[in-house]
Amino acid sequence: MQEIIDQLLIYLKGLARCKFYIVGVAWIICLVGWFAVWKLPDQYQSSARVFVDTQSLLKPLLRGLTVQTNSEQEIRLMVKTLFSRPNLEKIARNSDLDIQSTTTTDYELMIEKLKKDLSIASAGREDIYSLAYTSNNPDMAKSVIQATLAIFIENTLGNSRNDNDAVKTFLDQQLKDYERRLLDAEQKITEFRQQNGDVLKGDVGSYYNMLETERRRLEESQLQLTEAKTRLLSARSQLKGEEPTFGLFQSSTPSVNMTTEYDVRIDNLKKQLDQLSLRFTDRHPDVKELTFRISQLEEQRQARLTELQQQMQSNPNLGGNLDTNPVYQEMKLNVSRLESEVASLQVRVNNYQSKVKELEDKVHLVPEVEAQLVSLNRGYDITKSKYNELLTRREQARLSQEADLTTDDIQFKVIDPPRKPLEPSGPNRPILYTLVTVFGLAAGVAVALLLSQIRPVVFSVSQLPDYPVFGYVTKLPASRAAAISAITQKALFYTLFFGVLIVYGGIMYMQIASKSLA
Repeated sequence: MQEIIDQLLIYLKGLARCKFYIVGVAWIICLVGWFAVWKLPDQYQSSARVFVDTQSLLKPLLRGLTVQTNSEQEIRLMVKTLFSRPNLEKIARNSDLDIQSTTTTDYELMIEKLKKDLSIASAGREDIYSLAYTSNNPDMAKSVIQATLAIFIENTLGNSRNDNDAVKTFLDQQLKDYERRLLDAEQKITEFRQQNGDVLKGDVGSYYNMLETERRRLEESQLQLTEAKTRLLSARSQLKGEEPTFGLFQSSTPSVNMTTEYDVRIDNLKKQLDQLSLRFTDRHPDVKELTFRISQLEEQRQARLTELQQQMQSNPNLGGNLDTNPVYQEMKLNVSRLESEVASLQVRVNNYQSKVKELEDKVHLVPEVEAQLVSLNRGYDITKSKYNELLTRREQARLSQEADLTTDDIQFKVIDPPRKPLEPSGPNRPILYTLVTVFGLAAGVAVALLLSQIRPVVFSVSQLPDYPVFGYVTKLPASRAAAISAITQKALFYTLFFGVLIVYGGIMYMQIASKSLA
């Protein structure tokens, strides 16, 4: 520890020996530095604060109907790209900063300086941004901030509208393409159905149902034909057992077998009389009434037969018609009707047989045709679904564009507009004066210490460890003139040393006074 103290004392003595180098170097550096700081041009900073409102009132109302963009991400992207080369050139043109550049090199340096001096930062919260620019001219500083703020707002809003336009154009192109593909698919399906219409009768998969239906119809028609044939055979057998005529006009007297319109009534009344006879006697009023009515109808029947006989005698041709058996004629008509029905059913059966045969011949083509149709329909459905989805997206884009034109999703509110700075914001001369003063004194000490080491002087025996020291003598007291000279040198040193500090203090006082007056 003692060695360190001794070494420090030696350095101090060396500095004392070269003390005038300290103040000399300090004065030179301080004067030059103070003058340079004084000559530095004033720097004026203009700033602005803007609030970016991304919470639009239409967003919750239009959710699901329009395309919702990430406004915060868009703002962060614009902040990062604000100082791109195109934007910086636009700022320089709008603020007339490019007028100062006469050559390409000057223009490039101006762009680089603009990028360096211009800054944007978040001002305490994410939605508030602060713009700042420092220039030698206060008017230019304000102009640059105004241009930057305008570009920041225009680019953000313009990008949103440009994106909507680009999306709408893209969707229109895709819709045209899908519409063309949809029409082609519909045309292919139509042509395929026309070419295979005999196989694809109805929806896909109904061919087998159609075949079963035709087979069932064929079976029903065959059963009806069999039944009709059976009825025809029965009618023909009944027709053989019936006489075509009554044979009434072979004698001149009426035949009892001749039928009239009274025969049925007489038979019905006789049946009723038989039933009443089982319950009552012949004297019962109802029995007497029926007996009287039957006798009247028989008299009328006999009169009718006599009248018919007289007519046939006067007109022989009428006898043949009257002698015809109506039952026989009815049975003959029934046979004719059944023969027509059998022929019609036979035609129907033949038709169904041909249809069944035709369907059975093409049944092996059905799976292949239906598979092709399913493939065509699948492609058509996919294209149609995409087309409908694109229509929905285009409608959303249209609503988004209209909503964007009506009210912006991003709204800018300028909190602090750019103003012309009245006082310079830099350079910070007090700190620079202080640094120059400190650096001058430190440089002086360093130069003095260096010179003391270059031309060393032995102040103590401890400085000669490698040499044998047999003794030392002390310095005799100096003469009066030498003492006065030493005092004068010390006074001069302290005067110069404190003079540096006094001048520094005066400069600092002037700086504070000028700021207070301003």
